[in-house]
Amino acid sequence: MSGTEPLPPWRPLLRGAREREGRSPQARWLQLATLAPDGTPRVRTLVFRGWAGATALDLLTDGRSAKPAELVHQPSVELCWLLPRARSQFRLRGNLQTLAPEQVQRERERHWQMLSPGGRALWGWPPPGEPFDPEAAFPEQLPDGSPLPDHFQLLRIALARVELLELTGHPHRRRRWRGESGWAEERLNP
Repeated sequence: MSGTEPLPPWRPLLRGAREREGRSPQARWLQLATLAPDGTPRVRTLVFRGWAGATALDLLTDGRSAKPAELVHQPSVELCWLLPRARSQFRLRGNLQTLAPEQVQRERERHWQMLSPGGRALWGWPPPGEPFDPEAAFPEQLPDGSPLPDHFQLLRIALARVELLELTGHPHRRRRWRGESGWAEERLNP
């Protein structure tokens, strides 16, 4: 993570749109689209966990879910971040970033410590997508000091393209920025 990397022009727009959401938890929710090994699309909602430099973001997942295998098969993803109060939709395209093992471990530990006991609890639940067992434990909290589970995984997405659709005014406004063009803004038809 480089502290000297300049922010691309879409980052302040995204921050402003998120700020308009106020304290709503929805301001941190985005949809991740992946491809399953059979070629069919998959979409699910994840929680934004922070920036890793100017153009990469962190998400967390349960390694027992289908996402990690899908990302090994196809590391390209698209994220959709709908911010309803701002009437803005950000479409972020990029790839799962491969990190050195020691960096992965350090970042996993950092994110684990940042979670609330209730947020950590999800990784104490039975494997996602398995048949429900009414006898299984679903803890409400994992206290500080709880060990880092092996299935607690970091997804760092390095962004290469961002589109913003602003659903205000007539006509709506759509813009695109691509890393390959130095994040120069391009105006598009909505």
